Amino acid sequence: MAESTGKHGTGILPVAEEPLGDPDAYGEDRVFAYLPDVGAADAELDARVRRLADAGHPLITIPTTGPSDLGRVFLLAELAVAVAGWGLEINPFDQPNVQQAKDATKRVLAEYEARGTLPEIPDASELALRSLLLEAAPPEYVAIMAYAKPSDELDAAAAELRVAIRGARRATTTFGYGPRFLHSTGQFHKGGPRTGRFLQLIHDGPADVAIPQASYTFTTLKHAQAIGDLQTLRELGLPAERLTLAGDDPPARCAL
Repeated sequence: MAESTGKHGTGILPVAEEPLGDPDAYGEDRVFAYLPDVGAADAELDARVRRLADAGHPLITIPTTGPSDLGRVFLLAELAVAVAGWGLEINPFDQPNVQQAKDATKRVLAEYEARGTLPEIPDASELALRSLLLEAAPPEYVAIMAYAKPSDELDAAAAELRVAIRGARRATTTFGYGPRFLHSTGQFHKGGPRTGRFLQLIHDGPADVAIPQASYTFTTLKHAQAIGDLQTLRELGLPAERLTLAGDDPPARCAL
């Protein structure tokens, strides 16, 4: 959705796995999609979603019949994105800014091969982080981008951080692991409306692996992708900060 529509200053940003809040937790920049399983009703969730609609938030309800209905939902979403592209007057089948991120990574890697070191990106101060995260308000959104090993613990810490950001001024939040998000929301970050604020989280595990027929390791490649993306966001004039998660417990650094 983000990769197909996020270009030429417009687009639709999917917000996944953000904890559900009360109606007054959201601004006027949201549309809610509710996919209830008709075979396993959840009365409490139904009631919370209904309160969103009663408060005036746009709600799209798509009844499903459980996991076996996933193919139908995928096809419906693909058709909806194509139609949305037509409505937004953009081509939903190209990805101009994904290539921009790839080119930035190549530039950073070329510098590494020439000098033997990567560009140094300092961590943000506490003041800069609080300004970035807690002063965001609709129609702005905050994208948390973790170049770290996926884990349930980091997911939970990110969810807690997202609730805190939303609680400050009702800003929308997203969370994704790098570099894979570059092929989805990464296109929207750079090609969509200039309303994003970006927090890049970096954490290295204890092990590293050399890339065959290359002069660098997978950790170096990861850092090059992160640096290239951060530099591109800043070149576009977008607020973007970095925070290194040190030690063996990266989720502990995600608290405000």
